[in-house]
Amino acid sequence: MLVNFNEMLIKAKKGKYAIPHFNINNLEWTKYILEKCNELQIPVILGVSEGAAKYMGGFDSITGMVKGLLKDLNISIPVCLHIDHGSNKEICKKAIDAGFTSVMIDASHHELEENIRITKEVVEYAHKKGVSVEAEVGHIGGTEDNVVSSTTNATLEDCITMYENTGIDALAPALGSVHGFYKGEPNLDFNTMEIINKNLAIPLVLHGGTGIPEDKIKKAISCGISKININTDLQSVWSKAVRHFLETNKEVYDPRKIIGSGELAIKNRIEEIVTLFGTKR
Repeated sequence: MLVNFNEMLIKAKKGKYAIPHFNINNLEWTKYILEKCNELQIPVILGVSEGAAKYMGGFDSITGMVKGLLKDLNISIPVCLHIDHGSNKEICKKAIDAGFTSVMIDASHHELEENIRITKEVVEYAHKKGVSVEAEVGHIGGTEDNVVSSTTNATLEDCITMYENTGIDALAPALGSVHGFYKGEPNLDFNTMEIINKNLAIPLVLHGGTGIPEDKIKKAISCGISKININTDLQSVWSKAVRHFLETNKEVYDPRKIIGSGELAIKNRIEEIVTLFGTKR
């Protein structure tokens, strides 16, 4: 069933494991993620970027697709439908009104005072409808929907100020991770991460999970990360599998066979990821 992320993330924070946030890009992507997570009987967050929402037709189309798959596939696990990096209040409202159960308002490109003002408005609208809200402090850089930006790390003081003045349900503090592939070794600020976790009651989120070594993922979870966002990782394994299929099956033109040739790669990678995260029901 569709739920907000509050219960699953609170359990993860207490249990010291992480809930996977997998970005979806089309019907097949969504189906594979739901099937595998249901098989493993773990909760999952389906993330939708603004670019992916536009590609798939809009928020109403996505909600209808997800609800249909939940019913037709007999999905029994908690599933959260989440807008990833909503750039403004209007985008978040559209997603909420379409039936999304969670939103991330990313006003981190503004000064903290403006970030708080915008975030608070989204929280007030979302909470009236039972929708959970994630915000960002600092700025998580890298490449997201083909837009390149630099990282600005969060501070404990700014995180506390954001939480106390908005009532958000989860926080993504920028602490060295980036979107897309890393150039060089990821340099995460675990010390600040742990301090923020000890001083905030809400769960913390790690963006840019692709390419972070396993030992650093485990360290991040031990420092309080309860939700980890994955997108590029699944795109990478899927594209490699599809390229191999096309190279060895040049006569195939059926798009279902072409797209479906990456299914096993995605599902195998999902199992590896959630095992690493220690995800539980």
